Amino acid sequence: MDRSLRNVLVVSLGFLLLFTAYGGLQSLQSSLYSEEGLGVTVLSTLYGGVLLSSMFLPPLLIRTLGCKWTIVLSMSCYVTFSLGNFYASWYTLIPTSILLGLGAAPLWSAHCTYLTIMGNTHAEQAGKVGKDVVNHYFGIFFLIFQSSGVWGNLISSLVFGQTPTQGAIPEEQLLSCGASDCLMATAPTNSTQRPSPELIYTLLGIYTGSGVLAVLLIALFLEPIRNGQQRREGEKKPPSFWSTLLSTFKLFRDKRLRFLVLLPMYSGFEQAFLAGDYTRSYATCALGIQFVGYVMVCFSATNALCSELYGKLSQYTGRIPLYALGAVTHLSCIIALLLWKPNPDQLAVFFVFSALWGVADAVWQTQNNVLFGVLFEKNKEAAFANYRLWEALGFVIAFGYSTFLCVSVKLYILLGVLCLSMVAYGSVEYLESKNLTTPLAAGLTAEEAETQTKL
Repeated sequence: MDRSLRNVLVVSLGFLLLFTAYGGLQSLQSSLYSEEGLGVTVLSTLYGGVLLSSMFLPPLLIRTLGCKWTIVLSMSCYVTFSLGNFYASWYTLIPTSILLGLGAAPLWSAHCTYLTIMGNTHAEQAGKVGKDVVNHYFGIFFLIFQSSGVWGNLISSLVFGQTPTQGAIPEEQLLSCGASDCLMATAPTNSTQRPSPELIYTLLGIYTGSGVLAVLLIALFLEPIRNGQQRREGEKKPPSFWSTLLSTFKLFRDKRLRFLVLLPMYSGFEQAFLAGDYTRSYATCALGIQFVGYVMVCFSATNALCSELYGKLSQYTGRIPLYALGAVTHLSCIIALLLWKPNPDQLAVFFVFSALWGVADAVWQTQNNVLFGVLFEKNKEAAFANYRLWEALGFVIAFGYSTFLCVSVKLYILLGVLCLSMVAYGSVEYLESKNLTTPLAAGLTAEEAETQTKL
């Protein structure tokens, strides 16, 4: 096994362990802490922290600590959130969620920068096209990473399923499930009651241990790297503090980025809907909290498999057909969720929706990262920081209105953002096609231009 692939696997396994814990906790927040809207408030605050850190921290931390130690430090912030859940209250979950949010943007920016650099370095050594190798590495990463949702949610359902908390669901409650659910008017019911404290502490102990193992794995086994381009430019005057700090905003001068911000924003909207609304208003409301994990396992499994598939498929089809697939799939799901009345007798339908959501989400998670890495190759840290900033804004807005809008209204908002983001993405593809047919095609060779168009 070559060195670059080994490092990709170490990063992937570290994220697998970390998000086995965090993914399971995020899926349960809105169901476990539904009183006074604590769960969705915690998630909104968390992504507010992501939004703030995306503005300043990623480029600064990456250039100061390097990718490896930025990942280690950021992962430690996630562990504190698991610890805060041991005594869940406004005074523990809000501060730890802010800390997690501050660490999230540097974590993802460092990981994306690390994989991009590693892929380009390996491509130079092996005589391959850099974009193809980077795309393949992202596919491997997301195959392993997305499976964290399988393990995290499976653990939660197995633990909570030891003593089922649900009896027969009243017909009156089923009428208020799904698109008809207005959270501010829904009282806690038999299906949304918290499991016993013993089971919650058991689950949190497993999640915390998994997070600690992730930090140790990265700290001990991941090789630190430095971008070859930075080494070649080592003789140049280093950027000033404020230049580094504000590089995230400077990149916004690029017209392509101004169009593309809707893609990560929609990614935040659709993930927030799944984690905050589908789990509570569909799965928990009609089936019970012990089924949330199983439903999310189905989402994570299809997401992981499709992530690897898209990483390889995009080399032959290009990115446009994949974006079209993701948009059509989510469009169909949103319309169907508006019309469907959840019922325990239709158990398979709950899993079909989560699986289809995973098929589409895999497009956004893999292709968005590759798209930003390819279009802004010379400003990777700032580009990925912008990606996380706008994705976090989507999360904040979606979780922010979660407690006072009906689910049907949220679905219409999701539909509108999806349509706008696809129009904006099409505009960027049009601009790129024009640029690649002119002498000003950013100095790309014909082969590189063809590869960039396919990606």
